Amino acid sequence: MKKKNYKKIAKSVIDLEIKALKKLKNSINNSFNEAVESIANCQSKVILCGVGKSGLIGAKISATLSSVGTPSFSLSANDCSHGDLGSISKKDVLILISYSGSTEELKNIIKYANRNRITLIGIMSKKNSILYKASDIKLLIPEVIEAGLGIVPTASTINQLSIGDALAISVLNKKNISKKDFKNFHPSGNLGAKLRTVEELMIMGNKIPFVNEALNMKKALQIISNKKLGTLIVQNSKKITTGIITDGQIRRFNEMGNNLQDLTVKKVMTKNPISINQNILAEKALSIMNNKKITSLCVHKDKNTKKTIGILHIHNILQSAIK
Repeated sequence: MKKKNYKKIAKSVIDLEIKALKKLKNSINNSFNEAVESIANCQSKVILCGVGKSGLIGAKISATLSSVGTPSFSLSANDCSHGDLGSISKKDVLILISYSGSTEELKNIIKYANRNRITLIGIMSKKNSILYKASDIKLLIPEVIEAGLGIVPTASTINQLSIGDALAISVLNKKNISKKDFKNFHPSGNLGAKLRTVEELMIMGNKIPFVNEALNMKKALQIISNKKLGTLIVQNSKKITTGIITDGQIRRFNEMGNNLQDLTVKKVMTKNPISINQNILAEKALSIMNNKKITSLCVHKDKNTKKTIGILHIHNILQSAIK
């Protein structure tokens, strides 16, 4: 038996799906804007429902909407005919997904939505379908060629998923959801770690190793030893940050044969240390450290770059599983 070239099959499937997505892109019209406004202005829940593969796509879209601040859940079309219609209230927005738009299991849900004047957004591919005619907002996706015998839901489900993602991201923009907001919905896992801010990890208060620039290095060495951060933040008499001293600097200074203890902090420090805003992502702070080949950063608030409110050490970042 001749061995099949599965790579060729894979590429042909992807080609069909790319063509489908291009058709979808060209089909986006003002109805999409109406759908975004309706979802963003919903005062209750956004409910997704479909049958078979469309139902699975609906569950994914629902999860994405919830993750960007729009309360949402998915319902089984079959269960809706056996009591779950009671989960849908008049203030909800209902999104029904059906490639044909005439799936038998959706008929009872459509009747219920129309009878109770529940906003219905339909995602379908046929204008002569029940779903198209009954929907308040009609998202007509193009008819496409499926991969695998020409009937296996592939290109059509890619389109359903993509228009769902497009809705979710558009609603995110409409609501002005920030990365900080997004983090609140994802407190754990890799996403939660990546979205942690400098403020959450920085060392503050009495733990910051502040020293005055006029201080003798003998005393400064005692402080750097006691604080155990390998860093000193140098300030002038007005509490303005003027420099930084690291244990690496001290080591190099000693290797040059200099007598540190006879010097003041100002003679040893590196002037104008890099300072970052407390609200930037810790991931970006780590990138700065790597690029500058340093292990500590001063932290400031707003635009007060010379007023240090915290210190961020590379260990604080790495211990939080940020890479």
